[in-house]
Amino acid sequence: MSISQEMLQNFMTPVKEVSSLGDMKKWDESEAFQEYMGFIISMNEAVKGKKISSVAVTSENVKKMCELLETLDKWIDEIPPIEQPQRFGNKAFRTFYAKLKDESENLLKEALPEDFHPCVVEIATYLTESVGNSTRIDYGTGHEMSFAMLLCCLFKVGYFKAEDADQVILKIFDRYLTLMRKLQVTYRMEPAGSHGVWSLDDYQFLPFIWGSSQLIGHPRLEPRSFPDEDIAASFAKDYMFMGCIKFINQVKSGPFSEHSNQLWNISAVPMWEKVNSGLIKMYKKEVLGKHPVIQHVLFGSLLPIKKHQAS
Repeated sequence: MSISQEMLQNFMTPVKEVSSLGDMKKWDESEAFQEYMGFIISMNEAVKGKKISSVAVTSENVKKMCELLETLDKWIDEIPPIEQPQRFGNKAFRTFYAKLKDESENLLKEALPEDFHPCVVEIATYLTESVGNSTRIDYGTGHEMSFAMLLCCLFKVGYFKAEDADQVILKIFDRYLTLMRKLQVTYRMEPAGSHGVWSLDDYQFLPFIWGSSQLIGHPRLEPRSFPDEDIAASFAKDYMFMGCIKFINQVKSGPFSEHSNQLWNISAVPMWEKVNSGLIKMYKKEVLGKHPVIQHVLFGSLLPIKKHQAS
């Protein structure tokens, strides 16, 4: 399988296109928005009712992307935090980030067959941007979105097939979450534009969407059970949603209802289907509808800012 001729001619380094509040309309009506939202929904369907352990890695391409993330994990061990006076934002993260920026194209060329190398000029930026901001030493939903956009682009060029979808989310994206938690803890990264207790979590959003889809139809686990620390810990390996709760419980102290009020409110919703559809609406409004996030989004030929033409 190789990239179509039409795509080949268009690859470019993605750029920012939403500088002012007025540009948000361009984003709302863009092909990129349609493509990205379609990706979120189709991945949501692909993991519905599935445990992480019940999905085997059968795709060589999925395996290669997991290996790429393993490499980044090793780099964290090779670049330890430095001794510094301030508590947050360890400057060693800048070394990690610079290394990724230098190596991102090579890493992707190792993971992708040669036929796909022309697209690397475009997708490498999404990989670099997915680990956080090196100036502020912070990480948030915009960086997470960058990784999701990388995966979306890899479907678009044909590197991933439709039947790989559950593996892409439950193996690659789940591995990415583990990597990001290690980065956040090791380099004491600040939450990017955190809204405090009203947001789901200081750093992530997508694993709550896809993780709640995994739990749809679960015979025993109901939304009201996830604030229970023991329950979250015992199901964390199989369900991304529970993995997020377990991590929150590790890094925050005090009553769950106080440090994670929004999640506490969600635990009162009776069905996982309702949690899932509510989170998708919330994501559209609180992440995709917010200029402070979208001003950093990068647009290229695969996720273009041009207006979506309804077919």
